Amino acid sequence: MTESFSANQFFYVYVIQSITESNLYIGHTTDLQRRIGEHNRGETFSTKIHRPWKLIYYETCLHEKDAERRERYLKTNQGGRLLKRRLREFLYNAKANLIPDTGKDDIIKVGKTR
Repeated sequence: MTESFSANQFFYVYVIQSITESNLYIGHTTDLQRRIGEHNRGETFSTKIHRPWKLIYYETCLHEKDAERRERYLKTNQGGRLLKRRLREFLYNAKANLIPDTGKDDIIKVGKTR
């Protein structure tokens, strides 16, 4: 039996980077644009002092438990190493200032969706 899913049934695991300090934050949500806006408006305690934020990576999951599990994994040492390997070129170019900040909510999607 094949299940059909609509766009509002997806769960996203995302990584945002502080534009001013290069800090990374990992989270999950059902609405990426709304959540990034909340981070940039200072509505999230743990990210408001490092504003503004830019979305640099996300993965899509069909089930919330999968997204929660993936978020927890990416926050571990091993998951952090995996994430840095997946984003190696982006992080290198950002450090070398080879990626201009357009001031827009650019989305860089790396890898396959889940």
